[in-house]
Parts: sequence; structure tokens; C-alpha cells
Amino acid sequence: VRDPLPQATLDSAKQNGVILKGPLTTPSGSGFRSVNVTFRKAFDLYANVRPVRTLLPEGRYEDIDLVLIRENTEGLYVGVEHHIGMHGDPRAAAESVMIITRFGAERICRYAFEYARAKGRKKVTLAHKANILKFTQGLFLEAGREVAEDFPDIEWEDRIIDATAMHLVLDPHRFDVLVMENMFGDILSDLMAGLVGGLGFAPAGNIGTDAAMFEAVHGSAPDIAGQGIANPTGLLLSACLMLDHIGQHEVGTRIRSAIDDVILAGRARTVDMGGTASTKDYTDALIRALV
Repeated sequence: VRDPLPQATLDSAKQNGVILKGPLTTPSGSGFRSVNVTFRKAFDLYANVRPVRTLLPEGRYEDIDLVLIRENTEGLYVGVEHHIGMHGDPRAAAESVMIITRFGAERICRYAFEYARAKGRKKVTLAHKANILKFTQGLFLEAGREVAEDFPDIEWEDRIIDATAMHLVLDPHRFDVLVMENMFGDILSDLMAGLVGGLGFAPAGNIGTDAAMFEAVHGSAPDIAGQGIANPTGLLLSACLMLDHIGQHEVGTRIRSAIDDVILAGRARTVDMGGTASTKDYTDALIRALV
């Protein structure tokens, strides 16, 4: 199997400090390690920023505008795991280790509060499982409480992760910015994408001190490969996040406005939006809206 992330690509990313990445399929259970995880570790991209907002007027909810900020380098996804042999079976059991550091927890919580303040957001919700995982999740919650004291202008609350999932479905408007551990954030960010129509509308930024990677949240969708019907909105919105990051806010705003215009007016919609437009038809409509 060819290396999906050769050294030349890593060198280029290091030189430029900004990465726009398309979806890639990661094999389950075997094969090469996730390219996303490799990038995150190589450049310490500790903050995964996943905004969701309503684009389809006939969607499940109106006026959704939420941001999930996920710790990106710790938790269960550090990949510290092994098999345990018993009764002659070397793979009788398996064990994974969740790693939470005070440094990592404080860093991501501070990022969430600073993000909220910079974007004019009013509230930060820390979602956790500290009632059961009292050491790892307890440390994450403790760090969040301490950081919250430095931001008296931002409302803050903590919620159990499963209750957070329920309330996101029942009344998503009660939330604003949410921050949580790596795996919890991975799961809830997909749930939040479902509130606005699916992963086709979900962008993401992976932010570090010296580099940043932007990507669509959805996978590579091999089932529709070559059919010309993919929805490129998630990747386009990720590119807008990248433009914001490098100071080209005006360009990002123009692209977002074009997307809003085309989708809301029903000028062109791909199949997953309930339309019949091909990827090219949709893209052409966006280009016309930009001119």
C-alpha cells in the first residue's frame, strides 16, 4: 500500500502552515493510520473547530448557529491500546487508555472561551462524563471551571455528555459554543451536523499554534464516486474557515453568501439537498452568484 501521506507532503504543509484537505477513507481495524490523526500529531493541531448553521430552510430546525470545539490530541484517540491474553488466547481482550493532561484540557478550554469572546458568542458549554470517569473527565471538568473564572463576560455551564446529546436534539438553541474531549467531540459534531441537514454541510478547522488544517467532516463516499453528484458545500465552507484564518474574511464572506443565495433560492441543489443538480451544476450556480 502506498503511503497516503508522504514526507514531501508533510514538508510542504510545514513550509506553508496551512492545509486544505479533501476526504480520505481510513481502513477500519487494519491498514494505514488516519491521515487526519497524523497531521494533528505532526503539527499539534489541538483545537478542532466545527461550526454548524442552518442552510436548508425546510430543515429540521430554524436558525441553528452552533460551534463545537473538540480537543484534538488527547483522550481515547491517542491510540494507547493493546490486547490482553487469557486462557491461551492472545486476543481474548483489548484495552484502551484515555489520556487527559491538565495542560491539554486547559489549552482547549481557554481556546473555546477566547473563540467565544472573539466571535461575540455569549455562552460556553463543557460536556463531559465526570460522573463516571472521575479522574480523566474529572480533570477536564476541573480545568474548564478554572479557565471559566478568567472569562466573567461569558456564560458557562457543564453538562453530562449523554444529556447534552439529548438536549441538542430537543432544543439546540439553548447552546452556543460547546467544548469537550476528543471522542465525545467526534460523535457530537456529527449529531450537530444532522441538525442542519447532514455532513454535507459540515466544515472543520484543526488549529495549532504554528499550522492549521481545514477539511470537510464527511468521508470520501465511495458509493457515489464518479457519478458527479457529490455535495461540495462542506469542503467549500472549510475553505471559508481557512480564508478567515489567514485574514481573508471578505473573500470567505462572499463565498458563504453565494452558498446561502444558491441554496435558499433553490437555484441548484444536489441530490442530498433534495434536488437534481450535479456537482458541476451546483458549482456553476455558485460561480454565477459570485460574479
